[in-house]
Amino acid sequence: MKRFTVLLFAIVLCLPLLNVGCGGKKGPDVRPSLPPPSRTEPTTAPTTGPAPTVEIAASPSSVERGQQTTLTWKAQNADSVIIDGGVGNVSDSGSVVLTPRESATFTATAKGAGGEVRASTRVTVVAPKEVGGVTSSDIQSIVDAIRDGRIKDIFFDYDKADLGAESRTILEQNARWFRQFPGAKLVVEGHCDERGTEEYNLALGDRRAQATKEYLVELGVAPEQLETISLGEEQPFSPGHDETSYSQNRRAHFAVKE
Repeated sequence: MKRFTVLLFAIVLCLPLLNVGCGGKKGPDVRPSLPPPSRTEPTTAPTTGPAPTVEIAASPSSVERGQQTTLTWKAQNADSVIIDGGVGNVSDSGSVVLTPRESATFTATAKGAGGEVRASTRVTVVAPKEVGGVTSSDIQSIVDAIRDGRIKDIFFDYDKADLGAESRTILEQNARWFRQFPGAKLVVEGHCDERGTEEYNLALGDRRAQATKEYLVELGVAPEQLETISLGEEQPFSPGHDETSYSQNRRAHFAVKE
């Protein structure tokens, strides 16, 4: 009876340990499953380079309407350079002449491997100044027309102050310019060749200038717009001493009065 009780007590003690076995035996090693370790793919660093730079300037930065300004720029470390305001794609450095109609800001954008950068310059356009009832740009227009030969000299025969048919045609064309800018004061210069005395040539140059003025007035140019002067033989157009030079020096020349 005592042995039976001891055996029963041993069975009862072993029941909770059936999962791991009695007598010191271990059950199967069961562990939770884990996800496989993730693999890190190698990455390539982005290509970089020195940062681009850009400069831009306008000269002059303030102009009258109708006048010109020059944009100048310079970029470094740039693959492309763009200037807005109608200029567009440009080289790394250069310049361009513009005639802006109104004030504007010009921005240069430089792009390269090292990034993007911008620079700007401002051009201010102002109304032309008035000088004696005519704008400075109008006066410049007449100066340019004289310089470029659109307002032409007229020429005279030897010892004459009469206007020939060709001279009258030229004066008709000149008069259109003068009537367009009635506030611009003009000087009609009478010139002679070197033959004759100084006093005689001064008088002859005066007659040539007066004849020129009178015909321009007939064509509708205001008399107060024109001033005459005789320079005689003092300022020859051609320095030669032959008939070819003499014919070029017998003339009436036009200048804007300063």
